[in-house]
Amino acid sequence: MPASTMPKPVRELNGCRADAIPDFVLQSQEPLILKGLVSEWPATKSCSASLNSAATYLSKFWTPQPVTAYVTDSGSENRLFYNDDFTDFNFRRGTAPLHQIMQKLSEHSAEKTPPVIYVGSTMVDKFLPGFRAINDLAMGELRPLMSMWIGNRSRISAHYDFPDNIACVVAGKRRFTLFPPDQLPNLYIGPVDRTPAGQAISLVDFDKPDLGRFPRFAEAIMHAQVADLDPGDAVFIPSMWWHHVESLSAFNILVNYWWTTSADYLGAPSAALMHAMLSLKDLPESKKAVWKNLFNYYVFDADPKSFEHIPESGRGVLSEVSKEMAAWMRSEIISKLQ
Repeated sequence: MPASTMPKPVRELNGCRADAIPDFVLQSQEPLILKGLVSEWPATKSCSASLNSAATYLSKFWTPQPVTAYVTDSGSENRLFYNDDFTDFNFRRGTAPLHQIMQKLSEHSAEKTPPVIYVGSTMVDKFLPGFRAINDLAMGELRPLMSMWIGNRSRISAHYDFPDNIACVVAGKRRFTLFPPDQLPNLYIGPVDRTPAGQAISLVDFDKPDLGRFPRFAEAIMHAQVADLDPGDAVFIPSMWWHHVESLSAFNILVNYWWTTSADYLGAPSAALMHAMLSLKDLPESKKAVWKNLFNYYVFDADPKSFEHIPESGRGVLSEVSKEMAAWMRSEIISKLQ
């Protein structure tokens, strides 16, 4: 992104430790840089030295199981994105054991414009068993999913995640550019049903934003925050904040923690969004207004007092949703879709 349009820095906290993250961090509604959070991890000390030392360290944990990797052609841009007519992507997706991918990273490490080689969201407990036992965050009663991301220089377009997220830099330098959820209209989001990695992304090229094509992006930058991270640093990203991620070094490792405070059995809100697009989006405006009112009454502005006229034993889905009720509701939804 041009220096003249750089957003303000994310608030930085010093003194946070991997074994003692304050509650206010985990409950923050704004992003936070946690300076040096994982600087004492054995992984950070070993992997930040070089690609070879990282390969040696990770070899203690990796298994022969293939992981998913994304690869571009040599000499192409390092932005993982769509092709020109949005019928495909500018990268290939494949699988290989992690040791083979590390070897490929090493083979291309001296090239000026190597292909992007990017291992995305690899579950640590499954593919690197034992890593977490000596490289972890103390998260109290939370049970976050721990993932690893490995690769060379790359740019991942702005997207959101439903879970809260702590992203920890183990090797290389990273830049996160973050936007609050209300900047959705100003980020020019692409397709929701055909995406590079599961989430809809901003179509704006942050290295050279085209304000003629995307004029509202200038407003988005006014609300953006940037986090430049060194090995050992981490950033807390609240749920639903848009974040553009740049891997700035020839070799990078990121470990992130994802968690939600809602019960897993309640499902993903994105499924409800897709269903709403199917059943509501193309209704006449007058009918959409009625349904908007119903959604506000039963979902977004739901007030338990509104249902006190119904005996508690008969409130069904208007009560707090239990695991058993969630299973019944899911079966009803599936039945109605059929």
